[in-house]
Formats: sequence, C-alpha cells, structure tokens
Amino acid sequence: MRAFDFLATFIGGALVGAACGLLFAPEKGSDLREKIAEALRKRGIKLNRQEMSDLVDEIAEELQAAKAEE
Repeated sequence: MRAFDFLATFIGGALVGAACGLLFAPEKGSDLREKIAEALRKRGIKLNRQEMSDLVDEIAEELQAAKAEE
C-alpha cells in the first residue's frame, strides 16, 4: 500500500510539474490548453472543454498563490 501511495504522489507531482512548465511557456492559451488536453488523453483522462478550462484556471491560481508566498 505504501508503494502505491508513493507512486500516486509521484505521478501527481509529475503532472503538476509538467502543467507548470507548460503554463510558464510563452505560447498562446488555446495552443497550451490543446497540448494539456492531448497529454491527458494519452494518459486515459478525457475532459470536455469546460472541464479543461476549469483545470487550467485552477492550476494557474495555485501557481500564482505559490509565487505570491515566495
């Protein structure tokens, strides 16, 4: 069970890290959202346009909050 928790945490951290990297890349928002959606689809996670928008907004808010704490 501990190995599963570690693996889940590692994968979650990797996804957040990848999303952070993409969010800070100089690219159009629509292109970025499409890349995130494609990366999630490859991993078997399917989100509609609204869910994807909500996810990107949530990640962006968390990043801004973390940056403000620094």
